[in-house]
Amino acid sequence: MATARSRLRQIPIPTQWDHWTQRGFLDAVGLARKALFVVRGWAANSPVQRAQLQGALVEAQRSLEVSREEARILRLRLEARPAQQRPHYPPEARMAILALRAGTGWTMEETARRFQVTPMTLQNWMRRLDETQESGLLAMPVPVNKYPDFVEVLVKQLGRVAPLIGKKRIADVLARAGLHLAPTTVARLRARKRPEPKPPGDTGGAGGAAPATGGDGAETVKLVTSKRPHHVWNLDFTLLPTTPGWWVPWVPWSLLQRWPFCFWLGVVMDHYSRSVVAWKLFRKQPTAAETCALLSRATVAAGTPPKHLITDAGPQFRDEYQAWCAAVGVRPRRGAVGKSGSIAVIERFFRSLKEEMLARLKITPANAARLGEEISAYLTWYHDHRPHQGLGGLTPRECLRGGVPARKRQRREPRAHYPLARGSPGGLPRRAARLELVCDTVEGRPHLPIVKLRAAA
Repeated sequence: MATARSRLRQIPIPTQWDHWTQRGFLDAVGLARKALFVVRGWAANSPVQRAQLQGALVEAQRSLEVSREEARILRLRLEARPAQQRPHYPPEARMAILALRAGTGWTMEETARRFQVTPMTLQNWMRRLDETQESGLLAMPVPVNKYPDFVEVLVKQLGRVAPLIGKKRIADVLARAGLHLAPTTVARLRARKRPEPKPPGDTGGAGGAAPATGGDGAETVKLVTSKRPHHVWNLDFTLLPTTPGWWVPWVPWSLLQRWPFCFWLGVVMDHYSRSVVAWKLFRKQPTAAETCALLSRATVAAGTPPKHLITDAGPQFRDEYQAWCAAVGVRPRRGAVGKSGSIAVIERFFRSLKEEMLARLKITPANAARLGEEISAYLTWYHDHRPHQGLGGLTPRECLRGGVPARKRQRREPRAHYPLARGSPGGLPRRAARLELVCDTVEGRPHLPIVKLRAAA
């Protein structure tokens, strides 16, 4: 645990202040922060509709302030560099800037100031748009490779839509839409503009082994192989903070791990398909009775209990939990520490949930119902539209239904002179002169994209 002195340096304060002034300042900041989130949580869950609307208004205003401050800071970074050294806007961004100017009615000077370009540059963009329409402004140099230029545009557009996914995930998403690219090809196309980020790893696979110890905590590790849907389940809990951390400048140096500072999320996951069978939000650490109620809901949803149920060594998984497992005929098991494919499967899901949903929200809702709506929307996207690397590119829903991986379906061939192999998976490929990206979202949430391809007009 870090010392109190090291924690004091986490908030920038004038160095000329003495120790007691620094301590008083930090205590005041901590108290104000705590009071802010207590009041915010009360307003979000108030039975008075006006208080709820006022809380939602304050949250929206705070989100707007965060966005404006973020844009201001990014603009300062561009202003610090000479105009000749600033990165150029890609063709798609130029079109978006002109469309935004037309929609807002900004002057040429105002638009140039906001996006750190010169008015002459905007005039050149407008002239090219008037003379050659969109094709002139969006013209890309012909790449020296086997794929046409629009394939590179599609890859980069998808990277901007979902910036957290790596080359393997982009290849799987495009394969689901009919365009088959190798992960190395995706990496090469992305590297032309920016370094290719390391894709997030994954553990295990459909039907993989789930190392676990026996329910009695024996040291001998026995492999539990998930052979079919709902054969092996994983159950675990995680914390979803409603604040940027729990640290405060007084003993015990952290806020309570309960509402309004965080929610507890319990998830029951099918190891075979990686699908979420049941989930629930709790305001504080759930009890054994609440854990058993969650498992009962999962059993009803699946229509059958699992044969094996893997958990960690939390306090919820003791006498009452063991009695529930015995009553329904489930074999409780403990996840093997340090072994991949065990509780690591559900831990990896929690990481994806926090990176792809929680981190993309400006402010985490303090209302359980609103946060539940965000989680429900994410699970819809996760089950039906997000290809899973551990499932060979299938989604959890497709795995449950015995679907065919995207790379074994009929594909679209964008290369005009590339020979069509009759023995390829999914039958003879279809020729595609030019494709464009069509990106929908789940319930209007831009961080949950639904990607499709269509022939360009």
